[in-house]
Amino acid sequence: MVIQHARSTVPCNRRQTHIQMTLLLFILFLSLLPRHGSEAESSHISKLQQSSLKEHNGVQDSQDEKVITVTGEGVIQSPDFPLTYPRNTVQVWRLVASGDNRIQLSFDERFGLEDPEDGICKYDFVEIEEPSEDTILGRWCGSEAPVSHTSKGGQIRVRFSSDEYFPSEPGFSIRYTLYPAIKSKPEVTPPPFLQSADVLSKAVADFSTVEEVMKYLEPERWQMDLDELYKPTWHILGKSFIHNKKSKGVDLNLLKEEVKLYSCTPRNFSVSLREELKRTDAIFWPSCLLVRRCGGNCACCSHRCYDCQCVPTRLVKKYHEVLLLKHRSGARGLQKSIADVALEHHEECACVCKDDWD
Repeated sequence: MVIQHARSTVPCNRRQTHIQMTLLLFILFLSLLPRHGSEAESSHISKLQQSSLKEHNGVQDSQDEKVITVTGEGVIQSPDFPLTYPRNTVQVWRLVASGDNRIQLSFDERFGLEDPEDGICKYDFVEIEEPSEDTILGRWCGSEAPVSHTSKGGQIRVRFSSDEYFPSEPGFSIRYTLYPAIKSKPEVTPPPFLQSADVLSKAVADFSTVEEVMKYLEPERWQMDLDELYKPTWHILGKSFIHNKKSKGVDLNLLKEEVKLYSCTPRNFSVSLREELKRTDAIFWPSCLLVRRCGGNCACCSHRCYDCQCVPTRLVKKYHEVLLLKHRSGARGLQKSIADVALEHHEECACVCKDDWD
């Protein structure tokens, strides 16, 4: 019985061993499946990421940049310069100057990047950008070194890019230096007596009082000049004092409100004394005065009227006292005096139509 039992157990042990080996192989196969799937998925994602990073010309782009504070001189260059630069490389430098200073870039004469295609640097290139104006100053490749460049603002960006084909040597090297801001010299205004009549007239026209005018003309002795203007001489009783009689204006209270606004009546106009008197050789203060001149439309006329004009029917000449400045011929300084100027005023106006002229 013992021998029969031994023969029956041998095939059973073989079957158990076979089953165990099969299970081990199945478990090993299952463990390899997720790993292989992950590698395939990772490879697929990597390809998608690479394609998303590439520009339209097939060069990878990167937003990472190295910021360099420019306080003196320094150098930026392609990797391994002056040897062959690596493929698939993107490097960006942003140079920042302090204050109002600018940055000057000078290229090394040893310059060599992949040649352009159809005159365009599509593959390997170095590029300079003006961040303050968001402007590309230039993109270079080939074997001819670019000229020097100076930034317009306090920053400048340099970008180097190479694709996966045909790297060249020696690459590029750029020396950057701090370019001090040019301080403009303060504008020196000549003294009033050396200014032309046109320039001096514009200058004094901005002042509000005669005291301000005299201080501008003679800062050291303006008070003395001002007192001399009003000394009791014959000048103080000029024509403007004698003829200073106000004319009777039109009684607008008798007119309707619409007529007041739109009819042909005398009204205030400001005139430039230099233009009105045709005195371009002199400077007046105030430079403008108010005069009465005819204005408004001619709505109230007969049914036959057309092409009507508002014209003065009574004129008067009025005198006004103003400060007169003139250059002394062959002498230093300005001649200052109170002068009488006669200006034409319109006292009465009327509408004259073409029918009335015929």
